[in-house]
Amino acid sequence: MKVKVLTRNPDNYLRETKRDIQKVPRNYDPNLHPFQSSREYVRALNAVKLEKVFAKPFIGNLDGHRDGIFCMAKHPKSLSTIASGSYDGEVRLWNLARKKCVNIVNGHERFVRGLCFNIDGTSLLSVGDDSTIKIWNTEEFETPAHTFISQSVLYGISHKWLDDKVFATCGDSVQLWDVTRSQPTSVLKWGVDSLHHIAFNQVDTHVLASCASDRSIILYDTREVKPMRKVVMKLKSNQLAWNPMEAFNFTVANEDYNCYSYDTRNLKRPVNVHMDHVSAVTCIDYAPTGLEFVTGSYDKSVRIYESTSGHSREIYHTKRMQHLTSVVWSLDNKYVLSASDEMNIRIWKANASEKLGILRPREERAKAYNATLKEKFAAHPQIKRIARHRQIPKHIYHEREQQLESRKKIRRKEENIRRHSKKDTVPFVTEKDKHVIAEVY
Repeated sequence: MKVKVLTRNPDNYLRETKRDIQKVPRNYDPNLHPFQSSREYVRALNAVKLEKVFAKPFIGNLDGHRDGIFCMAKHPKSLSTIASGSYDGEVRLWNLARKKCVNIVNGHERFVRGLCFNIDGTSLLSVGDDSTIKIWNTEEFETPAHTFISQSVLYGISHKWLDDKVFATCGDSVQLWDVTRSQPTSVLKWGVDSLHHIAFNQVDTHVLASCASDRSIILYDTREVKPMRKVVMKLKSNQLAWNPMEAFNFTVANEDYNCYSYDTRNLKRPVNVHMDHVSAVTCIDYAPTGLEFVTGSYDKSVRIYESTSGHSREIYHTKRMQHLTSVVWSLDNKYVLSASDEMNIRIWKANASEKLGILRPREERAKAYNATLKEKFAAHPQIKRIARHRQIPKHIYHEREQQLESRKKIRRKEENIRRHSKKDTVPFVTEKDKHVIAEVY
């Protein structure tokens, strides 16, 4: 039998040395590359598709509470530490890196209404339905270091930035406290039955704001003897968050399914209206960059908004997640935490398709190149459709369709009235002007 063997002579296809290989610089003249734009469009399309393939935002959960979680607080110095309080009065400290509970204590007899850390993170402050304020040492978490007794039920607490002694609580009024005194140093009232949320400004540290039961948002200054200004809306605001990069801007989560961004220099109308939720927005928190914020709603979903956009860029949901009660954006701008009624804290990626861990230089260059391409071709119909597409739960989808139909009917009715009325008697009211009743000084 005759066997033939394939052979190749290396001299036919290999050089003896690499010294004669000359580097030829690329000529970027567009006339020499007529299909460059087409190639970039295909690359941008592939980048958007791969972004959807790798979009896996859910990282893990923190399980251990025996009742629904009402509030959370992030540590100002440690990225891996958060605190949570539940309906049964339990307060827990968590380690996010290990996804384990570090400390647990029955802090209050009933509902834990609010939590916050002091400026250096050595103490945790909590308030509850038992009308007490307790200060816990984060190292020795068994017994409270200090206990203050209030004359009324407290619904919220916030610590003053850059001052380790001053904090504020809200209930039937706003009370300013000093950790060295057993009674509040100041009480600020403006004829409101109850205040259910309070927040200090991180930049202008003397300013704080609260959400009241009479549908108003009240601004205070700790150097004044009375509140400064108040804006009244059509429905109640549940929570408020200050923009950490712009001292004069804040955003509120409202019962009318929207969020409203305000400029404190002009409270007559909001700067922006953020839509997309199909039920009451219960909680809100800003990213440390001030460019985005996260919201949680009664419709069992978490949404991420750009501060200048009216619609959400991302929606997170699971089958088991119930009504959202608290959301937190981590200080490294990478993670979002959500707490809900079913006794669970969930950890999400702020960017759903972002790769966790260390990136190699080649990966970083590819990531930057793809981001530039997606921005360049963002307006193209196919890329825009893929980038905007999200899978949403069935109940949110049907509710959104009903609300869109309802808005169309109202808009059509207004147009008919305007068409059959005298000119300029039925003015066109923008969405920003519809929901604000009055601004009071």
